[in-house]
Amino acid sequence: MGEIPENVKSAQKQLKDNGFQAFLVGGCIRDLVMKKEPKDWDIATDATPEQIQSLFPDSFTNNKFGTVTVQGIIEITPFRVEEKYTDKRHPDSVKWVKTVEEDLARRDFTVNAMASDKELVDPYGGQEDIKKKVIRAVGKPEDRFNEDALRLMRAVRFAAVLGFSIEPKTAKAVKQNASLLKKVSKERIRDEFLKVINSRNAAEGVEMLRKMDLLEIIIPELLEGYKVSQNKHHVFDCYEHSLRSLDFSAQKDFNEEVRLAALFHDIGKPRTKRGKGEDATFYNHEAVGAKMTADIMERLRFPKKEIEKVERLVRYHLFYYNVGEVSESSVRRLLRNVGKESIEELLQVRMADRIGSGCPKAEPYKLRHLRYLIEKVSQDAISVKMLKANGQDIMETLGIKPGPRIGMILDILLGIVLADPEKNNKEFLEKEIKRLGDLPEQDLEKEAGKSREEIEKVETKKDQMAKGKYWVT
Repeated sequence: MGEIPENVKSAQKQLKDNGFQAFLVGGCIRDLVMKKEPKDWDIATDATPEQIQSLFPDSFTNNKFGTVTVQGIIEITPFRVEEKYTDKRHPDSVKWVKTVEEDLARRDFTVNAMASDKELVDPYGGQEDIKKKVIRAVGKPEDRFNEDALRLMRAVRFAAVLGFSIEPKTAKAVKQNASLLKKVSKERIRDEFLKVINSRNAAEGVEMLRKMDLLEIIIPELLEGYKVSQNKHHVFDCYEHSLRSLDFSAQKDFNEEVRLAALFHDIGKPRTKRGKGEDATFYNHEAVGAKMTADIMERLRFPKKEIEKVERLVRYHLFYYNVGEVSESSVRRLLRNVGKESIEELLQVRMADRIGSGCPKAEPYKLRHLRYLIEKVSQDAISVKMLKANGQDIMETLGIKPGPRIGMILDILLGIVLADPEKNNKEFLEKEIKRLGDLPEQDLEKEAGKSREEIEKVETKKDQMAKGKYWVT
């Protein structure tokens, strides 16, 4: 097994020095057996909550199971068994017991039902199941799921996160008891679903949810696309296309919002499909899908900001971007609709959409060209508005009225500031305005002409650099 941090060893020692048992249990042992670094550390003991707190005065008890949190990351819980689950989620009562074996018997899956205090305690074959890469319920699967219906989701979550399969008897029990999931709060379902979505095996996880009849309880809208064919632009049906788009997002390690948008981007297609075969159409599916996405995420109690973001990504995923046909004004409009801060995520959704459609390249030339246009219109234009002086300042300093001299002076000042940005300050510009004000018309025009040439060179260089960055011509 892997290394145990000194502070965890110290907590174990503190318990044992005072005559108590102290076993590392659950997920941390699973991770150590798999040679992974645990994120959380759990200790099970025969000490009561009061005895634990007396040994760790700075700790606090945070639930009815007597769990005591030490140093913010170590959770110490008395050995316990649980009595009857009336609500299919929480035990009606708990009872402290004296052995770690009794404690392990109440746990959900064999990979989580191991303990260690120097020697591994593994009464249900968790180590062997890790080798076989299977998720297996402890004891009778039906009993475990009837105790806590969230375990139905957790079976799929562990399989997706760990890259395991679900053992046949356990999988059968998940499917047979799927309806129990309706008794679980939407927030807890959402949290488990997100752990599936954020795993490397997100697409396989969603497919497991479908096969075990859990998806129809969580997001039945996704099943509307199952076996619904598309048209000549798509190789796969609506559901499989969505899974493939999600899979690309997961393999590229895109963020949660992009993964959700990739899964939901075409969710409106079945409701908007008109016609059959290669010529079927799905007009306005992006708008319908955006509304469906918001409804799904609201139902699962997602935060408002995340709902709004994913909804926008779904709504605008179908943007048009043919080279030579996309104007800078249409790109600015796309930026306004999606938000400059979300444009990269929108492009990632489009890439996932392409791969999910069977396209060989995620980012073709025209998508790179769009990136170039986005950067171009996003940059601050080279303009006299950049100056710390304006036409009114020139008129006041020189005591003149509006006229062409003001425009020429501004162009000259801009050329000077582009060459040396530090000169863009009131004091320097005022002195320069006075100098230029004394020049004859002909000399002023000549200097302004040279400045405009320099400004054009800077604009051209910026554009060439942007094109080079995205390999476009």
